[in-house]
Amino acid sequence: MGKNVKPNKTKIVVVCGPTATGKSRLAVDIALKHGGEVINADSMQIYRGMDIANATPLESERMGVAHHLFGIIEPEKAFSVAEWLILAREKIAELEKRAVLPIVVGGTGLYISSLVDNIVFDDIGVDYDFRAKMYNLAKQRGNAFLLGKLREIDPDAASQLHENNVKRVIRALEVYERSGRKSAERIEQSRAGCSLYEACMLGIDFTDRNLLYDRINLRVDAMLTNGLEEEARRNAALLETNATSAQAIGHKELLPFIKEEESLETCAANLKMKSRNYAKRQLTWFRKDSRINWLFIDGEFKNDYNLLLEKVLKILNDFAQF
Repeated sequence: MGKNVKPNKTKIVVVCGPTATGKSRLAVDIALKHGGEVINADSMQIYRGMDIANATPLESERMGVAHHLFGIIEPEKAFSVAEWLILAREKIAELEKRAVLPIVVGGTGLYISSLVDNIVFDDIGVDYDFRAKMYNLAKQRGNAFLLGKLREIDPDAASQLHENNVKRVIRALEVYERSGRKSAERIEQSRAGCSLYEACMLGIDFTDRNLLYDRINLRVDAMLTNGLEEEARRNAALLETNATSAQAIGHKELLPFIKEEESLETCAANLKMKSRNYAKRQLTWFRKDSRINWLFIDGEFKNDYNLLLEKVLKILNDFAQF
């Protein structure tokens, strides 16, 4: 048997794509049809107390389906993709023992590709002097300048980050400084041989980008109606720290309103713009993966969710021979 072939791989389903495309709903419907359970692959839905901003599925939306790795980490704590991989692999193994289909759902491309490709992250270590120097540089020259430095040496890594995510920008610079390798090179060199899983990857998107943007704008309006401002106020102190969770889109954009520096309308418009830009970054990542079966809601399905679900179930029948 070939070196990269592992018999009897665990079958998993991956539902991915940009924000506001209905990934959570589709994952639940797949689970209901095939006795599956949902595993979170969104780096911000990991955190507690941010359910509205992160669009964490409500209990009513879960339809009795078990959901795992949602809201398990306190927002002030750091949490890495390496830590998520340990938990996700453990959960998949547990579900396999119970003959339950694992359905991995989320929009964090690094989480998903690391899981499917069996990435093992090396320990680069920490250079606190370098970090302090970079934080001072950000204060003096601005966050955009720091992201520009990363773009010069590692444009792929820079394309996945926002300039306000200073902590992750600095970590990317630090990793390059210590290893001399771009993120793509490190990921390629960290592949641990064959994948542990046979993955059916489903990507949800729109052919008309404006329809996606409309969905995003409507979601932001719904978040504000459902208490986003109150949730952001509860997390206001955290938002002015370097905690990873503070970089989640949804709270920090309302901080100027909370501090009475901007109107709610201005902050809401900024939140919509940041959410749309985030969707672009998600698509940039996912489009590189040729294994994803793309399903365009406004394409052959003509915005009919039932038609889309019917196609998905057919794909899964062919994949897993249910």
